[in-house]
Amino acid sequence: MADEPKKKSAPKKEPKPEAAGGKPSAKPAGDSEPAKGAKKAAAPAAEGAAPAAEAPKPAEGAAPAVAAAPTAAELLADELAGKKIIKAKGAKNIVSGVANILATFNNTLVSITDMQGHVIGWSSAGKVGFKGSRKSTAYAAQQVAQDAARQAMSHGMREIEVRVKGPGSGRESAIRALQAIGLEITTIKDVTPVPHNGCRPRKKRRV
Repeated sequence: MADEPKKKSAPKKEPKPEAAGGKPSAKPAGDSEPAKGAKKAAAPAAEGAAPAAEAPKPAEGAAPAVAAAPTAAELLADELAGKKIIKAKGAKNIVSGVANILATFNNTLVSITDMQGHVIGWSSAGKVGFKGSRKSTAYAAQQVAQDAARQAMSHGMREIEVRVKGPGSGRESAIRALQAIGLEITTIKDVTPVPHNGCRPRKKRRV
């Protein structure tokens, strides 16, 4: 028995530590479930934060921004933009002239002449279709000035001197209409006659 070789006991194998790049050791089930829940909670929060960073877009049903209201001069220019001046048959090719505006309390008359005083075109509130109290309005004066200006422009007129007479309400409207239709106004003169103790004025109204 002494000669028999003694059997060596096999050494016990100890578990080797896993390499850094290997599979991670299994974690307890209790630790993994809260981590998953935290990730899910963080994902909606990140999705909700992204639209907030973008610029706010107007809703589809929202009304567009209100534009500024156009002025009276812009409306008049738009109205006259589509109308063309047709050259008259016996065109005189008169480039410059004089526009005489008579604005009374009841009517407005516009007469356009050449520099020598020969009438080229004229108009009045009754001629363009106004009757009664509408003849004394500023709109009637605007239409009168446009009608007389078209007649003058058909003969080649491009620039005018304006002479205004009378206290009527159509003074400024007639001048603005002449400018808007395309005539270049060089000068504006007020030639309203002033009495030096002349005729006796009308009696005052007793209201």
